[in-house]
Amino acid sequence: MTGKSAKKPAPGPDTPILFTNVRLIDPASGRDGPGSLLVEHGRISAIDPSGSAVPANARHVDGQGAVLAPGLVDLRASLGEPGAEYRETLRSGSEAAVAGGITSIGVMPDTDPAIDTPALLTVIRQRGEEIGLASLYPHGALTRASRGEEMTEMGLLQKAGALAFTDGVHAIGNTKQMRNLLSYAHFLDALVMLHPQDIDLSRGACATSGLQATRLGLPQVTPAAEAMMVARDLRLAEMTGARVHLTNISTAEALDLIRDAKARGLRVSCDTAPPYFSLTEEAIGDYRTYAKLTPPLRLEKDRQAVRAALADGTIDAVTSDHSPADADDKRLPFAQARAGGTGLVTLLGVTLASGLPLLDALRLLTVNPARLLGLEAGTLSVGAKADLCLFDPQSEWTVHAGELPGLAQNTPFDGWTLKGRVLKTFREGREVYTAPATASGHSSST
Repeated sequence: MTGKSAKKPAPGPDTPILFTNVRLIDPASGRDGPGSLLVEHGRISAIDPSGSAVPANARHVDGQGAVLAPGLVDLRASLGEPGAEYRETLRSGSEAAVAGGITSIGVMPDTDPAIDTPALLTVIRQRGEEIGLASLYPHGALTRASRGEEMTEMGLLQKAGALAFTDGVHAIGNTKQMRNLLSYAHFLDALVMLHPQDIDLSRGACATSGLQATRLGLPQVTPAAEAMMVARDLRLAEMTGARVHLTNISTAEALDLIRDAKARGLRVSCDTAPPYFSLTEEAIGDYRTYAKLTPPLRLEKDRQAVRAALADGTIDAVTSDHSPADADDKRLPFAQARAGGTGLVTLLGVTLASGLPLLDALRLLTVNPARLLGLEAGTLSVGAKADLCLFDPQSEWTVHAGELPGLAQNTPFDGWTLKGRVLKTFREGREVYTAPATASGHSSST
């Protein structure tokens, strides 16, 4: 012996973890209160375990009053790889996700080539496992190369692991083909995600019709373009019985249609993204291309309608709608700049700022999207995978484009100060993210 205290060995990946002094929030069960949680072999083995149930070699994580919730489940995110690795890669996107508390990602098939074959879908799932951060669940393309024409081999894609089918932001204008796609999806009981924008009305537009777009001299699209396509797709869902999920809903008129469809028992669900309940068309002032999104930012009355729909349950989930772009994509005249913004790191903070009770906000980010995809995730129940997010709901941080985790930095929330700092993220019981300021805090090992 040298006289120096022996250094404790680092905890292994299978080391049990006991979380203490945490506020457990589980939207699946409605639990919200202080407690403790034990993780063994990558799964939650006990809630509020007795002392005798805790293994002697367990690592102790003292949450110091922070919230321990299920890892977030993101229904939709574009990750760039393959084909646009200069914007984002599977690894850089995964790093951004876990920094935002996200442990499961539905990966959009808008890659080059599109995810329209079982082989590519399998490769992406395997890459996700190799990276070992968030679980990646690639969605299959509805049509080959997402061109809205020939149907993909949906059955084979489903067998390869596709949990949903979508052509991303490419709406399918051919109504007859859309009906065929939904009929086959109904046969497979597959979830179909649709981006509702009337193609003809939206073509060439980059801003919502209104005074702001007129003042800036930008090509405009009426908000009715969304409601018109929603109305068509709801009618087709009713005709075919397919499970239809409408994405990025941003207008009051579309939400009224969806609310009515749900009341009539249609198998329809929808999501929105943080910009649509946090920003309005005013954000594109001075031709700010980071706020150029699809659909475009709306008027204040639509933003308020989205907030109301979050509260009354019309909207089922909030997604990151992560759409990476590099500097050259955005350093263009507004009409020519690439649409889309990052959203993985800011998903939690902006949703918490919506004014919803914490339990309700987390429901939109965890159990609801997990159920839509049929994932074993989004809950703190005993036996579930230990996908966990430890965050301080009162701790503030400021969004700085250029300093965010991940490759893409085109956030529309640059300069915002948000509450809800993610302290640690765990995937299947393994710590995959630790906030730099907490590397020595909120944790102790025994």
